[in-house]
Amino acid sequence: MMDYETLKVIWWLLVGVLLVGFAVMDGHDMGVGTLLPFVGRDDTERRVIINTVGPHWDGNQVWFITGGGAIFAAWPLVYATAFSGFYWAMLAVLWALFFRPVGFDYRSKIANPLWRKTWDWGLFVGGAVPPLIFGVAFGNLLQGVPFRFDANLVSYYEGSFWGLLNPFALLAGVVSSAMITFHGAVYLAHRTEGEIQQRAVRATLIFGVITLAAFAAAGVWVQAIPGYVIAAGADPAGLPNPLAKEVVREAGAWMANYRQQPLLWAVPALAFLGGLAAIWAVRAGRTFFAFWASGLMIAGIIGTAGVAMFPFILPSSSDPRSSLTVWDSVSSHLTLTVMFWATVIFMPLIIAYTSWAYKVMAGKVTKAYILENEKQAY
Repeated sequence: MMDYETLKVIWWLLVGVLLVGFAVMDGHDMGVGTLLPFVGRDDTERRVIINTVGPHWDGNQVWFITGGGAIFAAWPLVYATAFSGFYWAMLAVLWALFFRPVGFDYRSKIANPLWRKTWDWGLFVGGAVPPLIFGVAFGNLLQGVPFRFDANLVSYYEGSFWGLLNPFALLAGVVSSAMITFHGAVYLAHRTEGEIQQRAVRATLIFGVITLAAFAAAGVWVQAIPGYVIAAGADPAGLPNPLAKEVVREAGAWMANYRQQPLLWAVPALAFLGGLAAIWAVRAGRTFFAFWASGLMIAGIIGTAGVAMFPFILPSSSDPRSSLTVWDSVSSHLTLTVMFWATVIFMPLIIAYTSWAYKVMAGKVTKAYILENEKQAY
């Protein structure tokens, strides 16, 4: 059996993999939804766009559900504190996501222009709002979240919904939103042809540049944000107790891991190289390569934030000692062990099934296909 400290680090990595998997797989669905009202100029074109993701968007939701379940099981204190503190933000995400299943299923049931246009904008909301809110949430994590624990480890959130909408968090929201829209544009360029593909290619340049520029600006800005440092008391192999440590805030602390381990600069470099490679590849017609390069960019962007914050998961601006870390917010040794072996068994099955499904549904979605399958297509 692996020791407790090793399992804590492994689950930090696995949760990161699940977040990246969600952003890559469900992200291109959301990006396509965001572009839907703008890239599709008539009803047939919009049906083409919808049918590039319609057959598999619900399967990609598995990454979202699994990610939430993993946080609940591996980091119960993080789950409880974050979901109660970000309550209205999480509800906004869920309300936006409600538009997706009904939009995909009901949009083409009635041949009424107003009906279909309304659902097109509903799919836009379902695609555009969640990435923006998730980005804003990450921006607030880097600044610290206003919560604290009492002696019984009951958490108290001391902020407000509007307090989440600060300048740095909004910049992080721009990074997330542009990143997902760029990823969706790359996927759309891969699955379509003609005028729709040309518009998608133009969108990749716009949103690719915005993503990399905003990411660079956030990287410069974060160096001026006071980060968090564990001063004493943390026991990587000990039982969870967030109040057993001392935490201080220091300017530039979020860059400490990069200063101590220069090889970690490869993570943000991956974001820039992946983004630039995707922009070049999609304009060169190598759309399949561009999709995976875009995925590497997403992994680099999310990984950059994770590496900067390690071992912190949910820093507290109200009471730094209450900050939740990889060492003191996890489940028991037994729970992490059982979950690890379940992941070893089921993760390859999910990846294999998803790969098979995409192979079966590979190819271009065309206007001719929509007209020939008027009743069956989305």
